Amino acid sequence: MLHGQGADAAGRARLEAVAETCRAAGADVAVHCGNLATAGAASELVAAAQARFGRIDALVHAAGFADRRSFRDLPRDGLDRSLAVMPAAFHELASAALPQLLQSTAARVVAISSFVAHRFVPGGTFPASAAAKAALEALVKCLAIELAASGGTANVVVPGYTRKDEGRLGSLDPAAWQKAAAANPQQRLAEPHDIAAAVTFLLSTEAGHVTGAVLPVDGGLTLM
Repeated sequence: MLHGQGADAAGRARLEAVAETCRAAGADVAVHCGNLATAGAASELVAAAQARFGRIDALVHAAGFADRRSFRDLPRDGLDRSLAVMPAAFHELASAALPQLLQSTAARVVAISSFVAHRFVPGGTFPASAAAKAALEALVKCLAIELAASGGTANVVVPGYTRKDEGRLGSLDPAAWQKAAAANPQQRLAEPHDIAAAVTFLLSTEAGHVTGAVLPVDGGLTLM
């Protein structure tokens, strides 16, 4: 189940393209568009997934965006939006899916956090995103305890700067991306498959005794 922020035509087209790639590889995929910043959207997504697939055994929360405003310049509504999209939406998603997850013998929950919740440098603290991702990580640890007795797990993956699709640079320009790569201990950006591999492991049966973990996939960025 792929969830897009907003239901604009361009966003849905990108999701449909990803879905077709997955289907070509043999996966059964559905696309659902909505805005996780809006209360109720996450519950609608869970209901749509249950209606389409019958049950939920795993949940990956990858919603997020970078708010680069400083502590001084960050307005209340900016902080509220980050908290809505990241920890609040995760809580709503996981709460709606929890009855199904508790019935599974190997439920898996993975949330995508960010290095900004762990690395604080002058001119780059990103307080809205840092606070939201830190709250997200705390919620995942609480959920890990609630799932443990049933054999379920909940974990966090913490990416560093990660290469985007061509033409989708996010909040940084090409020069800034090059600078970020050069400053990394491994001298490169993370590739999407680096993050996907970590998520895949945490969703697998091999990771059945790993829960409440916060796994950096950042080339050592958060060691600096």
